[in-house]
Amino acid sequence: MDIIIRKAEKKDCPRLLELIHELAVYEKAPHEVTVDLEHFEESGFGTNPVWWAFVAELPSPSGEGYEVHGFALYYIRYSTWKGQCIYLEDLLVTEKMRGKGLGKLLFEEVIEETKRRNFKRMVWQVLDWNEPAINFYKKYNATLDPEWMNGILDF
Repeated sequence: MDIIIRKAEKKDCPRLLELIHELAVYEKAPHEVTVDLEHFEESGFGTNPVWWAFVAELPSPSGEGYEVHGFALYYIRYSTWKGQCIYLEDLLVTEKMRGKGLGKLLFEEVIEETKRRNFKRMVWQVLDWNEPAINFYKKYNATLDPEWMNGILDF
């Protein structure tokens, strides 16, 4: 399979938002996505970007170019114990392309980005009912910590 993993570009933002909506549906929370395209683009490609991403592309069925079928979006987080680390906000592969290695390639690219930046840690969250994702992360000997609870304030 001709898979290309590359850094996301501003032109990818509309497709990334489509995939974010697909992820929200999978996570049973489609109403929670409130970010608009302008804010999303500015946050990733404006003067002071706060997120970065890798995308997985495959040739389009028409043979004209490539289509994005997955992404891994991350940002830099600071740990007072470990210093800077990468926080993997979202990792998604479209339903029809799951099981073909795209998620593995994207996850490993974020691991490599963490190493390139000389960070000591990469962190993420996974829903406790998402067995396919949990099993995926276990293949990497990841620590899945049930002890910490998430705190959220919405404004």
